[in-house]
Amino acid sequence: MERAIAASTLVTPRAPGPLRGPGAPDVLELRPGAVTWDEAGTITYVGPPEGLAGIEPEWFEGCTLAPGFVDPHTHLPFLGWRADEFEARLSGTTYRDQAGGGGIRRSARMLARASDEEVLAFCRPLLREMLAHGTTALELKTGYGLSVEAELRQARLARRLAAEAPQTCTVTLLACHAVPEGLDRAAWVRAACDELIPAAAAEGLVDAVDVWVEDVAFSLEDLEAVGAAAAEAGLPLRCHADQLGPSGAAEAAAALGARSADHLNHVSPAGIAALGRGGTAAVLLPTATLLLRATPPDVPALLEAGAVVALATDCNPGTSPVVSMPEAVAIACALYGLAPNEALVAATANAAWVLGLAPAHGRLAPGARADLLVLEGDGFRHVPYRPGHDPVIRTVVGGEVAWER
Repeated sequence: MERAIAASTLVTPRAPGPLRGPGAPDVLELRPGAVTWDEAGTITYVGPPEGLAGIEPEWFEGCTLAPGFVDPHTHLPFLGWRADEFEARLSGTTYRDQAGGGGIRRSARMLARASDEEVLAFCRPLLREMLAHGTTALELKTGYGLSVEAELRQARLARRLAAEAPQTCTVTLLACHAVPEGLDRAAWVRAACDELIPAAAAEGLVDAVDVWVEDVAFSLEDLEAVGAAAAEAGLPLRCHADQLGPSGAAEAAAALGARSADHLNHVSPAGIAALGRGGTAAVLLPTATLLLRATPPDVPALLEAGAVVALATDCNPGTSPVVSMPEAVAIACALYGLAPNEALVAATANAAWVLGLAPAHGRLAPGARADLLVLEGDGFRHVPYRPGHDPVIRTVVGGEVAWER
């Protein structure tokens, strides 16, 4: 039996990602609009309510139907917060200053001390909170293991979370996040390439491989080595690029055919041009930019160059303890100058493409999965217009109501 829902406005990307360029010519806006889906949770109709074939829709006056948000960059699973580090940065300590005993290594120690059940119990409420803020698909990521076995453990925990979460979850192996204590950088990169990536792939634990390229982390040569190991394992490559300073990581990631380059606060003009020409998405993390009080990336130039722009929360305990995609959208519009419909595309269709979930996720269209939101307000512009306010009235995942206010 088909189900139907209608609202004063419907907005959706017209096509699956990747969508490129400034403006939002690929956004469909209907006033009013309706969606139907079948028992399998697959959308069967998107259009004006008068096109419904004998189905009485559930109406939401003054509201907007939109695709569920897709969050393509989070660091779940983890355990524990680091609020004192945020407070220290407000007093002048830099993130580089915290990269020794604090930061990533501190989260790794907290994860190592916790049992599997303690980690899962900590993460479940965060996934529920994401659901309440409209996230219907997301990335989970390792990187707090810092040994071969501990990274595999974190990947297994991520798969356990994915199996029980209402949302669709992919898992990324952040093989090179920080150098483990007792090893030098070259030794850890060899272990990641020769042991970790093949083991994770053989066990089917991960869907992509990631590297943090930075002067406090890993080099362009390391990115190339990890990219080769990922390709050998049949896994796409992703890259934390140009966050704390210019490194050339964006152009290197594009040259390697990486799925994404993330952060990009200090991306160079050459990096912008490379992202515009190639198939590597620019994943922007506005809440991390805000909380680190960092230089914003040149988003207008990325759009003008034709880059595929996506948005994410970067949910992590150190630099972006944020689970809300509406908050990421609001900050991206205010801080980066994205138009509301540009942010819609970045938080849905393009984000789904980054995770390899297009065309089934990230848009409302016949044949797509029935992941959709009922949002307060007549039009998507109300999402960035009211930062700090959760606009989600209902979250539907796979055709089932997964959360409702």
